This record gives sequence, structure tokens and C-alpha cells, in this order.
Amino acid sequence: MLPRAEQKQQTRHALLDAARGLMESGRGFGSLSLREVAKTAGIVPTGFYRHFDDMDHLGLALVSEVGQTFRETIRLVRHNENINSGIIDASVRIFLDVVAANRSQFLFLAREQYGGSLKVRQALGALREAIIADLATDLASMAKFQHLNTDDLSVMADLVVKSVFAMLPELIDPPPVTLAEHLTPRAKITQQLRFIFIGAKRWQGLGSTE
Repeated sequence: MLPRAEQKQQTRHALLDAARGLMESGRGFGSLSLREVAKTAGIVPTGFYRHFDDMDHLGLALVSEVGQTFRETIRLVRHNENINSGIIDASVRIFLDVVAANRSQFLFLAREQYGGSLKVRQALGALREAIIADLATDLASMAKFQHLNTDDLSVMADLVVKSVFAMLPELIDPPPVTLAEHLTPRAKITQQLRFIFIGAKRWQGLGSTE
């Protein structure tokens, strides 16, 4: 028999998995009820409260979960840039591999950044801003962007992260029709990042009109 602490952790994970599983069928987080999440996880509704105060707290746990995965992915991408001198195609491939392996987490992020729960939306907004700040710090350490000041780097990081967040729905569920190669979600995010990084190399500052 599992120790009590381990049993509790397993049940907590079961509730998170249940919520994500229900959302994979096309449901929004705001439409889920505590009772159906508990039933899907295989526990009685009163057992839910041993792990979360309410559905909003469950949503915040889902935000924390995808935030950890997202930041680990960014570290993998940064490692790739250090080893391979910033090859964007390889970085996009790494990111998409992680998204595919954690589809339900990123599906939650993609949908709920505009979803019905205010607390979840705010938490995802805070996560996005934290990732932007982390990326700006990373960019500041890269030799090819030493000509950029703090404000420039913040703008660049903001463009990168918001582009990725905006593309997530297409990256997770590509259009069912056959597209020209340059119009596929993978190609579009790759080209968007190339535009940003090439533009940053030539950037003369926020005060410049060139």
C-alpha cells in the first residue's frame, strides 16, 4: 500500500489529468464542474476539497504545471542556441516536440489565456510576463545582441513570447486542409522568429525611425 503522502499526490495528479482530459474533448475550463472532474478522477466530490479549495485553485495548479513545462522547454531551446549558434529551425523543432509530448498542458494554455475564468486568465498573463522577463535576461547575455539596451531587449522578448503564445492553437491543432509548406504552422512560427531576430540585429534603438 502506498504511503499516505504519495496517495495524496497521485490523487492530485488524477484531478489535474481529469480536468485536462475533459478539456481535450473541446470543453473550456470555465465549463467544467467540480463534480464531473472528481468523477472522472475516480473520487467522490468531497474528496476534491482535500486537494483544492475550488475549481479556480485547480485552474491555478494547471497554470503552474504548464508554466514549469514551458520554462523547461525554454531552457532546452536556449541550450540548443548555445550549442548550435542559434539555429531557429532546430529550436522550433525542440519546442514543437515538447508541445506534442505535453499536448493537453499546452492546449489548456492556448485556450484559457482567453478563457472564462478571470483568475486563470490573470495567472496565465502573469506567467507570460515572467517568461518575457526571463527571455529578456537570456537575450542580454548573448553576444549578438549586446548593441541592444534593456528596453530594446524587453520589446524583442515580448514579440517572441507573444508570437509563440498566439501561434499555439495552430501548432497544437494544425488546419485539416493541406497547406503550402510556407503556410504551415511550423513554417509560420519559424519565419516570424526569423523576422524578429534578423530585425533585432539591425535595430538602432527605440528612438530610431529607420
